[in-house]
Amino acid sequence: MSTAQHLSKAIRRRPLICSDCRRWLLETSAQHQRRTITHNHIRKIQIAEQEWKERKDAIAAGQAKSILDKLEERGLVNQVVGTREALNRALVESRVGVYCGVDPTAASLHVGHLVPFMALGWMYIHGYSSTFLLGGFTASIGDPTDRLQAREEKSKKERKENALTMFEQLKRLSNNIEKYADRKGYHREWAWRRSVKNNTEWWQKVTVGEFLKRLGKYVRIGPMLGRDSVKNRMQNGDGMSYAEFTYPLIQGWDWWHLFQGGTQLQIGGADQYGNILAGADAVKAMIQDDTAFQLKYKADRQGINASGDPMGFTVPLLTTASGEKFGKSAGNAVWLDPQVMSSFDLYQFFLRSSDADVEKYMKLLTFMSMEEIRGTMNEHRLDESKRVAQHKLASEFVELAHGLPSAQRAEAEHRRTFSNSLTVEDIKAQTREMDTGKSDIRPDDFHPSLNKRAQPLTQDASYDLKLQLPRSVVWQQPMSRILWSAGLAASRSEAQRLINNKGVYIAGQVGKDSEYVPVEGQISYVPVKDPKWSATEPLIIDGELLILRTGKWKKKFIRIVSDEEYEASGLTCPGWKDETENPADPVVKADLAGEEKYRKEGQEKARSSDQKRHAYQRKVNKGFGAVTGARMGQRRDTQQSRM
Repeated sequence: MSTAQHLSKAIRRRPLICSDCRRWLLETSAQHQRRTITHNHIRKIQIAEQEWKERKDAIAAGQAKSILDKLEERGLVNQVVGTREALNRALVESRVGVYCGVDPTAASLHVGHLVPFMALGWMYIHGYSSTFLLGGFTASIGDPTDRLQAREEKSKKERKENALTMFEQLKRLSNNIEKYADRKGYHREWAWRRSVKNNTEWWQKVTVGEFLKRLGKYVRIGPMLGRDSVKNRMQNGDGMSYAEFTYPLIQGWDWWHLFQGGTQLQIGGADQYGNILAGADAVKAMIQDDTAFQLKYKADRQGINASGDPMGFTVPLLTTASGEKFGKSAGNAVWLDPQVMSSFDLYQFFLRSSDADVEKYMKLLTFMSMEEIRGTMNEHRLDESKRVAQHKLASEFVELAHGLPSAQRAEAEHRRTFSNSLTVEDIKAQTREMDTGKSDIRPDDFHPSLNKRAQPLTQDASYDLKLQLPRSVVWQQPMSRILWSAGLAASRSEAQRLINNKGVYIAGQVGKDSEYVPVEGQISYVPVKDPKWSATEPLIIDGELLILRTGKWKKKFIRIVSDEEYEASGLTCPGWKDETENPADPVVKADLAGEEKYRKEGQEKARSSDQKRHAYQRKVNKGFGAVTGARMGQRRDTQQSRM
């Protein structure tokens, strides 16, 4: 080995350090790192406290609005538990913790759930520690509020699946809120805190004895029996189980668990005022029972000039201008899970909002500033037919619920689909996207019945545009069956009623002799007059594409595939190998009877219309003949006089 190699090896050799020196070096390094982290953390706390003080001073000087003022301005405050003054002071003085909860009684959140979570989101982006709470345990009991019958019992497996699905959805929602708020100018600050919790975490550790001893002994039966939900169930409903009776106390225990971590405020839906009030009383009772917590709580609140009592408020019920509710109980829930309702369908739903509702929805369901909302409405009123406000609302909401990329794709797909220059080739390309995977809508999004986790939707809430149907449910079938299988009607009888009322259209054009012929080039629609298959078959494009429309907006681009291909894809639809097709089933029997009834009514109406038309034509012809005869007589008289 050369001298250079020896020197190189010697240079690379690590120096020897004794064990005492090594231990001293490690301890010194760790202490320095901890000291640096501690100093950085303290500095961030000091900056956050200074920013909060500046905000508080600006509110006191009338230069800024409190968070409660902002929520009230948007219509997000309905009833307050406590006093409005005490709540406002508490929110101005300190970063109180706040939470909002939901029980996973379905596989997805719906639009009605989002109103209280929007209030929670506003609190979060204004610096309040926010908790999205999933009631995994309370869902097994069921909230009896405003119900005359007990909730339908779900299996343990179904409850677990719902809880897992909705927990992930709450996590996505909390992430989307932060991203969406960032695009609206609310950039994340160090002091922002949010979490997603499941109350099963602590209820697995609570014993019956602990619950009764710590909380049950402070609760009086009289006030609980006096609650409206209890009286209504006892007097007008089917009674109430003990489990349902204790639901407010169980919810109160949840609040107590969170209250110990600084969560002073609860937000709930319009029907939750009683539960929030009972929960606040429960928390106060638990505080009195825990001397150690009392001492710690008083010490933590030194210097805070506001009440430390539990408080809360409810948000208004989401309704249309006509008073129609949104929700699972009302039967018209608009689901937020993209596997149940696609981004395009969600966009379509809000695009159909009335002019009377759209401004209210922007205030309740978006982070648009009041100035931006006013500007949008002013632009909208210049030409309401352009639906500027509805497009803005739809885009903003889909971004909040599904994310910005989904909102952009949904808007682009709408523009493409409802363009006046839409052609047959455009639709063919769109339906081919279902096979290539380019479409934003997955195969299992095409119809609510395709997703086993989906809750029932009314046909008004089903806006799926592109779908596949097996040949057997289309070929040789009357139009009423096709409409039902495509999700354009809730039943065959309703489909036939739509046809009778001239509310169904098919892509086509009027040819020679007033016959319908397939559309070529730009899409146009003609009303369905004859529901028979013989009238439908000529209008199927290339033997595989059927385009239908009900009303003005609801369209379906139906790609007809072989039964084998449809079965291999794992899809399903009404009428496809469905056990409910059994004619002996009472529901099916009634539907078939209704379909036949409305079919006969339609035939009778058409026959009557034909008779009236023929009678009118005869009358016109007779009148024309009389007029012609009179004119001929006048001509003869004239000619004779000239002679």
